[in-house]
Amino acid sequence: MVLLHALFEHAAGYALFVVKEVEEIGMLLPQVEDCVLNIGKFNGMVSLAAFFPFKSAQAALDNINAISEGVVHADLKLFLETNLPIGGKKKAMLGVGDAKIGGALQEELGLAIQTGGVVAEILRGVRLHFHSLVKGLTAQAASKAQLGLGHSYSRAKVKFNVNRSDNMIIQSIALLDQLDKDINTFSMRVREWYGYHFPELIKIVTDNSTYCKMAQLIGNRKELSEESLESMEEVVMDSAKAQSILEASRSSMGMDISPIDLINIERFSNRVVSLAAYRLELQEYLHSKMGQVAPNLAALIGDVVGARLISHAGSLTNLAKYPASTVQILGAEKALFRALKTRGNTPKYGLIFHSTFIGRAAAKNKGRISRYLANKCTIASRIDAFSDVPTCVFGDKLRDQVEERLSFYETGEAPRKNLDVMKEAVIQAGEVAAEIKIKLAKKEKKRRKREKKLAALSTGDGEEGDANGEAEATENGEEKKKKQAAEEEAPAAENGETLAKKKKKRKSEAMEVEPVAEEAPETPQTEKKKKRKKKD
Repeated sequence: MVLLHALFEHAAGYALFVVKEVEEIGMLLPQVEDCVLNIGKFNGMVSLAAFFPFKSAQAALDNINAISEGVVHADLKLFLETNLPIGGKKKAMLGVGDAKIGGALQEELGLAIQTGGVVAEILRGVRLHFHSLVKGLTAQAASKAQLGLGHSYSRAKVKFNVNRSDNMIIQSIALLDQLDKDINTFSMRVREWYGYHFPELIKIVTDNSTYCKMAQLIGNRKELSEESLESMEEVVMDSAKAQSILEASRSSMGMDISPIDLINIERFSNRVVSLAAYRLELQEYLHSKMGQVAPNLAALIGDVVGARLISHAGSLTNLAKYPASTVQILGAEKALFRALKTRGNTPKYGLIFHSTFIGRAAAKNKGRISRYLANKCTIASRIDAFSDVPTCVFGDKLRDQVEERLSFYETGEAPRKNLDVMKEAVIQAGEVAAEIKIKLAKKEKKRRKREKKLAALSTGDGEEGDANGEAEATENGEEKKKKQAAEEEAPAAENGETLAKKKKKRKSEAMEVEPVAEEAPETPQTEKKKKRKKKD
């Protein structure tokens, strides 16, 4: 007899249920479905055999990551080995919702696994009534556990290496393409607008950004003179062109333009020039990001084409999963399906057509070199996606192989074997990776030292500073006391001398004050007093 058990993974923990009775044939009947929805009837169908709660949020996250990847976690293995009856007359069959984890459990524990059908309906009922089937678990606590685990799981999935994020490449190449279209459209608008005033400039200056700079520089063509030849030569980078512009301005057939219209044209051309300058900065940014994320692919096929491949695939990992035949026609899906529908010739290349290799190959060898290049692009993207330390060694070697294959098609010179080239690349990549790891280790040590110093300054140095302050205060107090004692122990003669000096100072001050009193004006009373003194 086979006893069916159902494994349910919840944010709170693992639960094992014993299926008492189930209607397999009439599972889809409304009456049977009502039994699953009704908790009273569903309790008669299943009963809780064991429950293993997660100890912490980190343990829950580790288990859910293992389940999502189809790996049996140590906690799940211990839980099933402890609670699932393996021996005896009744053979246990485990019902699992995910076939991936079911296959892993079958390989790891040798269990009989069942997925789908009855198990799916039972797990649906368990999911609905889980807080009622497990004692001590409320619906609020279950929802909180699910919410917390969902947030941490999503956060862990979103986390990535900032320096190796291919999302920035996808956005930058999309913006680069959009800027190309916008700059082209705006430049044509400037040409049409300024062409009313100076139509001959369109034929002389063909580049869009240069035309906008010249329109901004010239302004009113009637004011153009030989003094502005040097500035025009700096923009055009050609003295003959600058001279021809000056001559054309003197004999131009264009209409006159008002100052207000000229101001608006200059403002608009200034915007177009700034957009062109920003496009160059964005291209440099894309070059640096490709060197960090996919250096081998960039070294093999170029920054722009490699970024377009990553953008079309969705991510570098998706591109690495594609076979070479898919990479070859990536970007030519419409032509492929149209050829399959009409039973015509399928396309030989897609986005990789923009690389220089296919353009340099002869017409009869374009299909062959595109197939070979797609093969090398696949290898480069896989190395970039799954290598720990990104280096461009393999990309350079693969590029050399494509060059040798091109020369083989043209001259018949046999290229080197792939095995020999890859051996050299592995040795060189190992050396470069070792150097990069040493540099990263040094940076990590410096960072840790800085963190330790900051921690010491914030915690330990505060207490030490207080202790030092107290010690300094006591020392200062002792020094003050010593000075006071030394002053008290000074000889009394010195004190006497000082007192005498003070008395002399007071007397001299009094003497200085007396003549001032004598000099005061004499009153009749003072005269009478003097006469009386003389008589006496």
